[in-house]
Amino acid sequence: MKCQGLRRFEIMCIVAFVCFLQIGCQEQTAPVPSEREELLEAPVVEVLAPQIQFEDVVCDLGEIGPGTKNVCNFKFTSVGDGLLKIKNISKTCGCTPFTLKKREYAPGESGTLKVSYNASSRAGPITKHLRVYSNDKANPEIKLTVKGRITEVVSYEPKKLNLVLNKENAVCPEITIRSLDAQPFSIKGFKTTGRFKSTENSITADYNPSVKATEFVIQPKVDVGKLKRGTSGRLSITLACPQKHVISIPFKVLPKFKVDPRSISIFNAEAGKSVTREVWIVNNYGEDFEIESTSSQKGSIKVLSQEKEDKHCKFELEITPPTAKGKKKVFTDVLFVNMKDGEELKINCRGYYTREASSSSD
Repeated sequence: MKCQGLRRFEIMCIVAFVCFLQIGCQEQTAPVPSEREELLEAPVVEVLAPQIQFEDVVCDLGEIGPGTKNVCNFKFTSVGDGLLKIKNISKTCGCTPFTLKKREYAPGESGTLKVSYNASSRAGPITKHLRVYSNDKANPEIKLTVKGRITEVVSYEPKKLNLVLNKENAVCPEITIRSLDAQPFSIKGFKTTGRFKSTENSITADYNPSVKATEFVIQPKVDVGKLKRGTSGRLSITLACPQKHVISIPFKVLPKFKVDPRSISIFNAEAGKSVTREVWIVNNYGEDFEIESTSSQKGSIKVLSQEKEDKHCKFELEITPPTAKGKKKVFTDVLFVNMKDGEELKINCRGYYTREASSSSD
Protein backbone atom coordinates (compact mmCIF):
# COMPACT_ATOMS: atom_id res chain seq x y z
CA MET A 1 0.00 0.00 0.00
CA LYS A 2 2.83 2.27 0.83
CA CYS A 3 4.46 1.62 -2.53
CA GLN A 4 1.23 2.20 -4.41
CA GLY A 5 0.74 5.62 -2.75
CA LEU A 6 4.25 6.60 -3.65
CA ARG A 7 3.73 5.52 -7.25
CA ARG A 8 0.51 7.49 -7.51
CA PHE A 9 2.27 10.60 -6.15
CA GLU A 10 5.03 10.33 -8.77
CA ILE A 11 2.45 10.09 -11.59
CA MET A 12 0.65 13.18 -10.36
CA CYS A 13 3.94 15.12 -10.25
CA ILE A 14 4.77 14.14 -13.82
CA VAL A 15 1.32 15.20 -15.06
CA ALA A 16 1.61 18.54 -13.28
CA PHE A 17 5.07 19.16 -14.77
CA VAL A 18 3.80 18.40 -18.32
CA CYS A 19 0.89 20.79 -17.87
CA PHE A 20 3.28 23.50 -16.64
CA LEU A 21 5.43 23.07 -19.77
CA GLN A 22 2.41 23.32 -22.05
CA ILE A 23 1.25 26.54 -20.38
CA GLY A 24 4.73 28.08 -20.75
CA CYS A 25 4.90 27.24 -24.45
CA GLN A 26 1.51 28.80 -25.03
CA GLU A 27 2.64 32.04 -23.40
CA GLN A 28 5.85 32.12 -25.45
CA THR A 29 4.06 31.50 -28.77
CA ALA A 30 1.33 34.11 -28.16
CA PRO A 31 0.77 36.07 -31.48
CA VAL A 32 2.52 39.46 -31.81
CA PRO A 33 0.20 42.31 -33.06
CA SER A 34 0.86 43.20 -36.74
CA GLU A 35 1.80 46.72 -37.97
CA ARG A 36 -1.63 47.01 -39.59
CA GLU A 37 -3.33 46.23 -36.25
CA GLU A 38 -1.14 48.82 -34.50
CA LEU A 39 -2.05 51.45 -37.16
CA LEU A 40 -5.72 50.67 -36.76
CA GLU A 41 -5.47 51.04 -33.01
CA ALA A 42 -3.42 54.34 -33.29
CA PRO A 43 -5.32 57.67 -32.92
CA VAL A 44 -6.55 59.16 -36.23
CA VAL A 45 -4.97 62.56 -37.21
CA GLU A 46 -7.41 64.72 -39.20
CA VAL A 47 -5.92 66.33 -42.38
CA LEU A 48 -7.36 69.78 -43.12
CA ALA A 49 -8.23 70.23 -46.80
CA PRO A 50 -8.35 73.73 -48.37
CA GLN A 51 -10.96 74.34 -51.07
CA ILE A 52 -11.78 77.33 -53.28
CA GLN A 53 -15.19 78.12 -54.77
CA PHE A 54 -15.95 80.95 -57.25
CA GLU A 55 -19.42 82.46 -57.49
CA ASP A 56 -18.98 82.67 -61.28
CA VAL A 57 -16.12 81.60 -63.51
CA VAL A 58 -17.40 83.64 -66.49
CA CYS A 59 -17.68 87.44 -66.62
CA ASP A 60 -19.82 88.66 -69.52
CA LEU A 61 -19.15 92.34 -70.23
CA GLY A 62 -21.86 92.48 -72.88
CA GLU A 63 -21.46 95.21 -75.49
CA ILE A 64 -18.53 97.53 -74.84
CA GLY A 65 -17.03 100.40 -76.80
CA PRO A 66 -13.64 100.31 -78.56
CA GLY A 67 -10.74 101.55 -76.46
CA THR A 68 -12.70 101.39 -73.20
CA LYS A 69 -11.41 100.15 -69.85
CA ASN A 70 -13.53 97.47 -68.19
CA VAL A 71 -13.36 95.58 -64.88
CA CYS A 72 -14.54 92.07 -63.96
CA ASN A 73 -14.97 91.03 -60.31
CA PHE A 74 -14.49 87.31 -59.69
CA LYS A 75 -15.69 86.62 -56.12
CA PHE A 76 -14.58 83.44 -54.33
CA THR A 77 -14.79 81.82 -50.88
CA SER A 78 -12.52 79.46 -48.96
CA VAL A 79 -15.07 76.67 -48.36
CA GLY A 80 -12.65 74.02 -47.10
CA ASP A 81 -11.42 73.42 -43.56
CA GLY A 82 -7.78 74.30 -44.30
CA LEU A 83 -5.88 77.50 -45.10
CA LEU A 84 -6.42 78.37 -48.78
CA LYS A 85 -3.31 79.62 -50.61
CA ILE A 86 -3.43 81.27 -54.06
CA LYS A 87 -0.15 80.21 -55.65
CA ASN A 88 -0.28 81.90 -59.03
CA ILE A 89 -2.57 83.65 -61.51
CA SER A 90 -1.81 83.43 -65.20
CA LYS A 91 -2.93 86.27 -67.50
CA THR A 92 -3.50 86.85 -71.19
CA CYS A 93 -2.97 89.87 -73.42
CA GLY A 94 -5.61 92.53 -72.79
CA CYS A 95 -6.54 91.18 -69.34
CA THR A 96 -3.96 92.93 -67.21
CA PRO A 97 -3.49 94.06 -64.63
CA PHE A 98 -5.38 92.08 -62.01
CA THR A 99 -5.81 92.98 -58.34
CA LEU A 100 -5.91 90.58 -55.38
CA LYS A 101 -5.51 92.00 -51.87
CA LYS A 102 -3.83 88.90 -50.43
CA ARG A 103 -2.91 85.31 -51.27
CA GLU A 104 -4.03 83.37 -48.13
CA TYR A 105 -7.63 82.89 -46.91
CA ALA A 106 -8.86 81.18 -43.74
CA PRO A 107 -11.86 78.79 -43.89
CA GLY A 108 -15.05 80.76 -44.54
CA GLU A 109 -13.16 83.87 -45.69
CA SER A 110 -14.00 85.46 -49.06
CA GLY A 111 -12.03 87.50 -51.57
CA THR A 112 -12.37 89.22 -54.94
CA LEU A 113 -10.08 88.94 -57.93
CA LYS A 114 -10.43 92.15 -59.98
CA VAL A 115 -9.45 91.78 -63.63
CA SER A 116 -9.06 94.74 -65.99
CA TYR A 117 -9.79 94.44 -69.69
CA ASN A 118 -8.77 97.18 -72.12
CA ALA A 119 -10.84 96.86 -75.27
CA SER A 120 -9.08 97.12 -78.61
CA SER A 121 -10.15 99.48 -81.38
CA ARG A 122 -11.54 96.68 -83.53
CA ALA A 123 -15.17 95.60 -83.36
CA GLY A 124 -16.09 91.96 -82.77
CA PRO A 125 -16.43 89.29 -80.06
CA ILE A 126 -13.72 88.90 -77.42
CA THR A 127 -12.84 86.01 -75.14
CA LYS A 128 -9.97 86.09 -72.65
CA HIS A 129 -8.90 83.46 -70.12
CA LEU A 130 -7.11 83.52 -66.77
CA ARG A 131 -6.06 80.56 -64.66
CA VAL A 132 -5.98 80.53 -60.87
CA TYR A 133 -3.64 78.03 -59.20
CA SER A 134 -4.12 77.18 -55.50
CA ASN A 135 -3.42 74.47 -52.94
CA ASP A 136 -6.94 73.05 -53.45
CA LYS A 137 -5.99 69.45 -54.30
CA ALA A 138 -9.40 68.72 -55.79
CA ASN A 139 -9.27 71.77 -58.10
CA PRO A 140 -5.65 73.03 -58.25
CA GLU A 141 -6.34 74.95 -61.47
CA ILE A 142 -9.50 76.94 -62.22
CA LYS A 143 -10.06 78.71 -65.55
CA LEU A 144 -11.80 82.10 -65.53
CA THR A 145 -13.26 83.66 -68.67
CA VAL A 146 -13.82 87.29 -69.67
CA LYS A 147 -16.04 87.72 -72.70
CA GLY A 148 -18.06 90.36 -74.48
CA ARG A 149 -18.48 92.15 -77.80
CA ILE A 150 -16.76 95.31 -78.94
CA THR A 151 -19.40 97.32 -80.80
CA GLU A 152 -18.96 100.37 -82.99
CA VAL A 153 -21.70 102.89 -82.34
CA VAL A 154 -20.08 105.78 -84.21
CA SER A 155 -18.08 106.30 -87.38
CA TYR A 156 -15.31 108.85 -87.83
CA GLU A 157 -13.05 110.33 -90.48
CA PRO A 158 -10.15 110.53 -91.06
CA LYS A 159 -8.74 107.29 -89.64
CA LYS A 160 -5.23 108.77 -89.33
CA LEU A 161 -3.54 112.17 -89.51
CA ASN A 162 -0.47 113.10 -91.55
CA LEU A 163 1.00 116.36 -90.27
CA VAL A 164 3.78 118.70 -91.44
CA LEU A 165 5.69 121.31 -89.46
CA ASN A 166 6.06 124.07 -92.05
CA LYS A 167 2.37 124.73 -92.72
CA GLU A 168 -0.31 126.49 -90.73
CA ASN A 169 -1.92 124.22 -88.14
CA ALA A 170 0.30 121.43 -89.53
CA VAL A 171 -2.33 120.91 -92.29
CA CYS A 172 -4.51 119.03 -89.77
CA PRO A 173 -7.96 118.25 -91.25
CA GLU A 174 -11.33 118.43 -89.52
CA ILE A 175 -12.52 115.32 -87.69
CA THR A 176 -16.13 114.25 -88.29
CA ILE A 177 -17.88 111.86 -85.88
CA ARG A 178 -21.33 110.42 -86.69
CA SER A 179 -23.74 108.20 -84.76
CA LEU A 180 -24.47 104.83 -86.37
CA ASP A 181 -27.61 104.11 -84.34
CA ALA A 182 -29.15 107.60 -84.59
CA GLN A 183 -28.63 108.04 -80.84
CA PRO A 184 -27.16 111.38 -79.69
CA PHE A 185 -23.82 111.38 -77.91
CA SER A 186 -21.45 113.90 -76.33
CA ILE A 187 -17.69 114.51 -76.33
CA LYS A 188 -16.20 114.00 -72.88
CA GLY A 189 -12.46 114.09 -73.52
CA PHE A 190 -9.80 115.03 -76.07
CA LYS A 191 -6.08 114.38 -75.62
CA THR A 192 -2.89 113.44 -77.46
CA THR A 193 -0.09 111.13 -76.36
CA GLY A 194 3.22 110.19 -77.91
CA ARG A 195 6.67 108.79 -77.32
CA PHE A 196 7.99 112.11 -76.02
CA LYS A 197 6.37 114.01 -73.17
CA SER A 198 6.46 117.19 -75.26
CA THR A 199 3.93 115.56 -77.61
CA GLU A 200 1.26 115.49 -74.88
CA ASN A 201 -1.56 117.95 -75.59
CA SER A 202 0.15 119.04 -78.81
CA ILE A 203 -3.27 118.73 -80.49
CA THR A 204 -6.30 120.29 -78.76
CA ALA A 205 -9.88 121.19 -79.69
CA ASP A 206 -12.79 123.21 -78.37
CA TYR A 207 -15.85 121.18 -77.30
CA ASN A 208 -18.73 121.37 -74.85
CA PRO A 209 -19.18 118.13 -72.87
CA SER A 210 -22.80 119.01 -72.05
CA VAL A 211 -23.88 119.19 -75.71
CA LYS A 212 -25.39 116.07 -77.31
CA ALA A 213 -25.82 115.46 -81.03
CA THR A 214 -25.74 112.70 -83.64
CA GLU A 215 -22.83 114.37 -85.46
CA PHE A 216 -19.86 116.53 -84.48
CA VAL A 217 -17.28 118.26 -86.65
CA ILE A 218 -14.12 119.04 -84.69
CA GLN A 219 -11.40 121.42 -85.80
CA PRO A 220 -8.15 120.37 -84.08
CA LYS A 221 -5.61 123.00 -83.08
CA VAL A 222 -1.98 121.93 -83.50
CA ASP A 223 0.93 123.29 -81.47
CA VAL A 224 3.72 122.87 -84.02
CA GLY A 225 6.40 123.67 -81.45
CA LYS A 226 5.42 120.64 -79.32
CA LEU A 227 5.52 118.35 -82.33
CA LYS A 228 9.12 119.10 -83.32
CA ARG A 229 10.55 116.29 -81.21
CA GLY A 230 7.74 113.78 -81.64
CA THR A 231 7.35 112.09 -85.01
CA SER A 232 4.24 110.10 -84.11
CA GLY A 233 1.50 109.83 -81.52
CA ARG A 234 -2.17 109.11 -80.92
CA LEU A 235 -5.25 111.29 -80.59
CA SER A 236 -7.90 109.92 -78.21
CA ILE A 237 -11.46 111.27 -78.18
CA THR A 238 -13.72 110.01 -75.38
CA LEU A 239 -17.46 109.87 -76.09
CA ALA A 240 -20.59 109.12 -74.05
CA CYS A 241 -23.07 107.34 -76.30
CA PRO A 242 -24.53 106.31 -73.77
CA GLN A 243 -21.83 103.81 -72.90
CA LYS A 244 -18.26 104.99 -72.83
CA HIS A 245 -16.58 104.95 -76.22
CA VAL A 246 -13.06 105.98 -77.19
CA ILE A 247 -11.95 106.92 -80.70
CA SER A 248 -8.24 106.44 -81.28
CA ILE A 249 -6.67 108.24 -84.27
CA PRO A 250 -2.92 107.77 -84.88
CA PHE A 251 -0.96 110.71 -86.25
CA LYS A 252 2.42 110.93 -87.92
CA VAL A 253 4.57 114.03 -88.26
CA LEU A 254 6.84 114.44 -91.26
CA PRO A 255 10.00 115.81 -89.63
CA LYS A 256 11.61 118.90 -91.11
CA PHE A 257 14.94 117.13 -91.63
CA LYS A 258 15.95 113.63 -92.56
CA VAL A 259 19.35 112.21 -91.59
CA ASP A 260 20.66 109.38 -93.76
CA PRO A 261 21.89 107.15 -92.25
CA ARG A 262 20.28 107.92 -88.90
CA SER A 263 23.12 106.17 -87.06
CA ILE A 264 26.63 104.93 -87.83
CA SER A 265 27.96 101.48 -86.92
CA ILE A 266 31.64 100.53 -87.10
CA PHE A 267 32.70 96.90 -86.87
CA ASN A 268 36.18 95.51 -86.12
CA ALA A 269 37.20 98.87 -84.72
CA GLU A 270 40.80 99.41 -83.60
CA ALA A 271 41.81 102.09 -81.14
CA GLY A 272 43.43 105.06 -82.92
CA LYS A 273 42.69 103.69 -86.41
CA SER A 274 40.38 106.21 -88.13
CA VAL A 275 37.58 105.37 -90.54
CA THR A 276 35.48 107.69 -92.73
CA ARG A 277 31.75 107.76 -93.29
CA GLU A 278 29.30 109.89 -95.30
CA VAL A 279 26.10 111.31 -93.83
CA TRP A 280 23.38 113.27 -95.67
CA ILE A 281 21.00 115.81 -94.16
CA VAL A 282 17.90 116.50 -96.29
CA ASN A 283 15.11 119.04 -95.80
CA ASN A 284 11.83 117.11 -96.23
CA TYR A 285 9.92 120.28 -97.07
CA GLY A 286 12.21 121.41 -99.89
CA GLU A 287 13.30 124.50 -97.97
CA ASP A 288 16.74 126.01 -97.81
CA PHE A 289 18.60 125.76 -94.51
CA GLU A 290 21.87 126.77 -92.88
CA ILE A 291 24.06 124.83 -90.48
CA GLU A 292 25.39 126.91 -87.62
CA SER A 293 27.75 124.46 -85.88
CA THR A 294 28.69 120.83 -85.25
CA SER A 295 30.18 119.18 -82.18
CA SER A 296 31.19 115.70 -81.02
CA GLN A 297 30.02 114.61 -77.59
CA LYS A 298 33.15 112.58 -76.79
CA GLY A 299 35.54 113.95 -79.39
CA SER A 300 35.92 110.83 -81.51
CA ILE A 301 33.96 112.26 -84.51
CA LYS A 302 35.46 114.96 -86.73
CA VAL A 303 33.84 116.69 -89.72
CA LEU A 304 36.32 116.52 -92.61
CA SER A 305 34.13 118.28 -95.16
CA GLN A 306 30.68 119.79 -95.49
CA GLU A 307 29.11 120.21 -98.94
CA LYS A 308 25.82 122.04 -99.37
CA GLU A 309 23.83 121.16 -102.48
CA ASP A 310 20.42 122.72 -102.96
CA LYS A 311 18.17 121.46 -100.14
CA HIS A 312 20.56 118.87 -98.74
CA CYS A 313 24.02 118.71 -97.23
CA LYS A 314 26.70 116.00 -97.30
CA PHE A 315 29.10 115.47 -94.40
CA GLU A 316 32.33 113.47 -94.60
CA LEU A 317 33.12 112.28 -91.09
CA GLU A 318 36.32 110.89 -89.62
CA ILE A 319 35.74 108.59 -86.65
CA THR A 320 38.69 107.61 -84.46
CA PRO A 321 37.92 104.86 -81.93
CA PRO A 322 39.32 105.69 -78.47
CA THR A 323 41.42 103.27 -76.46
CA ALA A 324 39.29 100.46 -75.09
CA LYS A 325 39.01 100.58 -71.32
CA GLY A 326 39.15 97.27 -69.49
CA LYS A 327 37.05 94.60 -71.18
CA LYS A 328 34.80 97.13 -72.87
CA LYS A 329 34.00 96.00 -76.41
CA VAL A 330 31.91 98.96 -77.55
CA PHE A 331 32.39 102.71 -77.84
CA THR A 332 29.75 105.35 -78.53
CA ASP A 333 29.63 108.99 -79.54
CA VAL A 334 27.10 111.54 -80.82
CA LEU A 335 27.56 114.25 -83.45
CA PHE A 336 25.34 117.28 -82.82
CA VAL A 337 24.34 119.36 -85.84
CA ASN A 338 22.84 122.75 -84.89
CA MET A 339 20.68 124.58 -87.42
CA LYS A 340 20.34 128.38 -87.57
CA ASP A 341 16.62 128.09 -86.90
CA GLY A 342 17.44 126.56 -83.51
CA GLU A 343 16.75 122.91 -84.34
CA GLU A 344 19.34 120.35 -83.26
CA LEU A 345 19.96 117.04 -85.05
CA LYS A 346 21.76 114.05 -83.55
CA ILE A 347 23.83 111.45 -85.39
CA ASN A 348 24.57 108.47 -83.16
CA CYS A 349 27.74 106.44 -83.62
CA ARG A 350 28.48 103.01 -82.18
CA GLY A 351 31.69 101.02 -82.71
CA TYR A 352 32.56 97.41 -81.88
CA TYR A 353 36.20 96.60 -81.13
CA THR A 354 37.97 93.56 -82.52
CA ARG A 355 38.53 90.75 -80.04
CA GLU A 356 42.28 91.42 -80.07
CA ALA A 357 41.79 95.14 -79.37
CA SER A 358 39.54 94.54 -76.37
CA SER A 359 41.72 91.78 -74.90
CA SER A 360 44.98 93.70 -75.32
CA SER A 361 43.63 96.50 -73.10
CA ASP A 362 43.15 94.19 -70.10
